[in-house]
Amino acid sequence: MKLQNNIWFFILGLLFFINGCKGPAEVIEVEPTEERDLSEIVIKPEVEEEEEYKLPIYNESYRRTNDLLHTKLELSFDWEKQHVLGKAWLDFKPLFYATSSLELDAKGFDLHKVQVNGKDAKYDYKNEILIIDLGKEFKASEKYQVFIDYTAKPNERKYGGSSAITSEKGLFFINPKGEVAGKPTQIWTQGETENNSAWFPTIDKPNERTTQEIYLTIEDKYKTLSNGLLESSKPKGNGMREDYWNMDQPHAPYLFMLAIGEFAVVKDDWNGMLVEYYVEPEYEKDAKAIFSNTPEMLTFFSDYIGVKYPWKKYSQVVVRDYVSGAMENTTASIFGEFVQRHERDLIDNHNERIVAHELMHHWFGDYVTCESWANLTMNEGFANYSEYLWFEHKYGRDAADYHLRGEQQGYIASSQRGAHPLIHFGYNDKEDMFDAHSYNKGGAILHMLRKTIGDGAFRAGLTKYLNENKYSAVEAHDLRLAMEDVSGQDLNWFFNQWFFEQGHPRLGVEYGYDAARKEAVVSLTQRQNPSKNPPIFVLPMAVDIYLEDGKAPIRKMITMNERTQEFKFKVDAEPKLIIADAEHYLLAQMTEDKSEEEYIFQFNNAPLFEDRMTALEMLSNSNSTAAQSIVKKALKDDFWAIRNMAIDAIALTEDIMPTIENMAKNDPHSQVKSTALLILGESGNTKYISVAKNAIENERAYSVVAAGLEALIGLDMDKAKTYASKLENEDNSGILAAVATLYASSGDLSKMSFFENKFSKVDGFGAVRFMTTYVGLSMAGGKDKMMEAVNTLKPMALNMSESPYRRYGATNAINELYNVFKNDGDTESAMTLKKYIQEITEAEEMGQLKQMYGSFGR
Repeated sequence: MKLQNNIWFFILGLLFFINGCKGPAEVIEVEPTEERDLSEIVIKPEVEEEEEYKLPIYNESYRRTNDLLHTKLELSFDWEKQHVLGKAWLDFKPLFYATSSLELDAKGFDLHKVQVNGKDAKYDYKNEILIIDLGKEFKASEKYQVFIDYTAKPNERKYGGSSAITSEKGLFFINPKGEVAGKPTQIWTQGETENNSAWFPTIDKPNERTTQEIYLTIEDKYKTLSNGLLESSKPKGNGMREDYWNMDQPHAPYLFMLAIGEFAVVKDDWNGMLVEYYVEPEYEKDAKAIFSNTPEMLTFFSDYIGVKYPWKKYSQVVVRDYVSGAMENTTASIFGEFVQRHERDLIDNHNERIVAHELMHHWFGDYVTCESWANLTMNEGFANYSEYLWFEHKYGRDAADYHLRGEQQGYIASSQRGAHPLIHFGYNDKEDMFDAHSYNKGGAILHMLRKTIGDGAFRAGLTKYLNENKYSAVEAHDLRLAMEDVSGQDLNWFFNQWFFEQGHPRLGVEYGYDAARKEAVVSLTQRQNPSKNPPIFVLPMAVDIYLEDGKAPIRKMITMNERTQEFKFKVDAEPKLIIADAEHYLLAQMTEDKSEEEYIFQFNNAPLFEDRMTALEMLSNSNSTAAQSIVKKALKDDFWAIRNMAIDAIALTEDIMPTIENMAKNDPHSQVKSTALLILGESGNTKYISVAKNAIENERAYSVVAAGLEALIGLDMDKAKTYASKLENEDNSGILAAVATLYASSGDLSKMSFFENKFSKVDGFGAVRFMTTYVGLSMAGGKDKMMEAVNTLKPMALNMSESPYRRYGATNAINELYNVFKNDGDTESAMTLKKYIQEITEAEEMGQLKQMYGSFGR
C-alpha cells in the first residue's frame, strides 16, 4: 500500500580491476644496485591468495517435522489492556520421522499452562519460539494433543512490516476504549506473512495446513466473523455471547482470521451458498455496490478455472486502519476502509479489481498455497492476473489491456530499482517478496503463458494444477508440469527464463521493405544488459503486416531466439504498417522506428487498445494537421481512457470546444466528463457556467460534481462560493477537496473551521491534499495563524489511532510550513517545526512513514 510516490536516486558505479599475469609465475626481486653477484638473486614463488567461495543465500521451505492436523481455540479479550485471553488445543502427528519434541511459533505470550495429552509438559520458551518436550517419542502413525493456556499481548511486541503489509502485530485493537469520537471499536487480524502466531500458538508457515474451530466470547453488541461457518451463537450472561466458528477444510495458519465490531451484515447468495458483506452501518445500503458483482465473479472464475469455488461460504469485511490493501483469509476476506464508499462515489470508480484479486486467491493461495515465501508469486501472480481476466470478461479486451499496460509499467519502473528472479530464494527478508515482481510481473507472465500455449490449454492446465495439488503447498514446477501435461509441450524454456531468471528483454525493432525481392523485413535486437539479464530471451510473437487501408493484416508467427535476428516475409506490395508482437503480450520494453504516417495508419487500422493508445501518445506531440485529426478522432473512440487522453492532448481551438462541451455533458464515463469539465473551467469562458452548474446539481457521480465545482471556480467565483457552501456538508473526499481549493484561494480565514471540522471525514490521498490546502489558507493570516494550524495538525500526526494517510497528511503539511519559514528566513519558527517533525518521526510506529519523514525538516 503506497502513501506517496517515492523518489529514488540511482548511483551507478563501475569498478575496473586491471590484472597482470596470473597463474604459476615467479616474481624475481632484485635489489636496486647496478651490479650484483648472481648468487645474491633471490627467487621467490608467488603466494596466491585463496579466493573465498560462498554459497548464495538460499531461503529454503520450512522443514516439517510435525504435522498440524486441527486447531481449536477459545478466545476472549481484555479491551483495556489489549490482550487476548486464549486456550488452544492443537492436534498433531509426526510427519514421517519419529519425534519427541514440538516447536511452535508463539509471539509475545504469557504462558500459564502447557500440556501434552492432558499432562503437564516441560518446555523452553525464548525468542518467540516455544519448544515442548513431548515426554516420549511419537511415531508417524501416532497422534497427540497439546493444550496451551496463554495470554497474547500483540500490542506490546516489537514489530516491523513491509510496504505491502505495514505491521506485524497479527491482531489489532482499534479504538478499544472508545476515545476517538466517530471511530468504531474493532478487533481484526492480519496473518500474512507469519503473524497469526501473535494471537494463537501454531506452526506459522505457509506449507502447513490445519482445520480449525474458534469459540469467541464477546460483548453482545458486536458481530463476529471468522473462517468457515458460524455454527452457533449462545448467550453467556452479563451482556456476553459465545460464537462458534467451524472450518472443517484445511488451510494455512496465516489464513486464520477474526473481525469483531458493530458491523451491518448484508447477505447475498450464489447458487445457494451464503455470501456476506460486513460494513459499517452507514454503508449498509451501499454494501452490494462496494463489493459489486461478487456473485457473478464466483460464477465466472469457477467456470474459467474449471474448479467450482471450493469453500462453504464467502464473506467480505471492511475494517478501520487496516495495515494492507486487503487479505484473502479463507472464506472471509478483509479490506481496508478505502473501499467503503457510497454508491455515488463508486460510479466508474468501483472496487472490482481488488474484489476479484482477493476472490481469486481462494483458488490460488488458499486452495493451493505457495510452499515458501520465495514462491509467493504462485499466490500473488494468479490473483494479479484475475484482474485482467475479470476486466476482459466484464468490460472487454480494451479495459483488460489498459489494466495490463499499467501493471507492466509498474513492474518495469520497479525493476529499475533492482531486479530479482520471480521465484526468489535469495531474498533478505520474506517481507521483501511483496513487490511488483511477485504481483505485476507474475500476472504479466501468466498472460504470456496463456498466449503462448493458447487459452484452451491454459484453462485446462489450471484445472489440472488445482485438482492435483488441492489442499497442499506448491511451487512453480507444479504449474509447469500441469501445463506440459495438457499442452504436450516442453515448457522448461518458458519457466526458466521468466520464473527463475531475472529481468526482461529490451527490444529494438526496425521495419523495412526490400522492393527488389518484394519482402517485408523485421529486424529485432535484444538490448538488455547481459550481465544482469539473460542475454537472449526466447520470444514467440505474432507479426502483422498491413498492405492496404481498411483491410485485415497478414499475420506471421515468429520466434526470436538470437540476440539480433532478421525476419523476411514475401508480400505483394510495400507494407503500409508492420507491427511486431501484434498481440502486445510480451513483457518487454520496445523501441520502434515508425513514422508519423505509420502511426496515423496504425490508429486507423490496428484494432487493439495498445495500438491506438501508442499511436495517440506519439501523435499528440505533433502539431501537424494530419496528427491533430487523429487526436480529434480519438475523442470519439469506443474506450474511455483513449477519449480521456485525447481531451488532454487536443489543441483547444475554437472549433473543438463544442465537442469538449458535449463530452462534459454527455460522455458515458464519469472520468471523461470530469476531465472535460476541468478544460471548460480553464478556458475562463463564462458561457460554460451553465454546464458546470448542471454537473453540480444533477450528476450522480461525486467525481463529476467535484469537477463541476472546480470548473466553476475558474468561471464564476461568486457562484462557486454559493455552491461550495451548499456542498460543505458532503463527506466525499473529492467534493471536500474542491471546496477546500476554493476556500484556500479565497484567503477567507473564517473557513479554517471548515477544514478542522472535516479532518475526520477525509482519508487516503484526499487527506494529504486537504491538509496541504488547509495550511495554504493559514498563510493568509501570517505567522500566528500558521502556527495555529501546526498546533491543530501536530496531535493528529502523533496519534497512532489515526489512519496512516491522515498522519502523513498532517506531517507533510507541517513540513510545507517549515519550508515556508525556512525560505522566508524565519529561522526560529523553522527550527520549532523541525523539532516537531523530529518528535513526530520518533513517535511514528510505521516504518514506511518514518522513512518518508526522513526527507522532512531539511
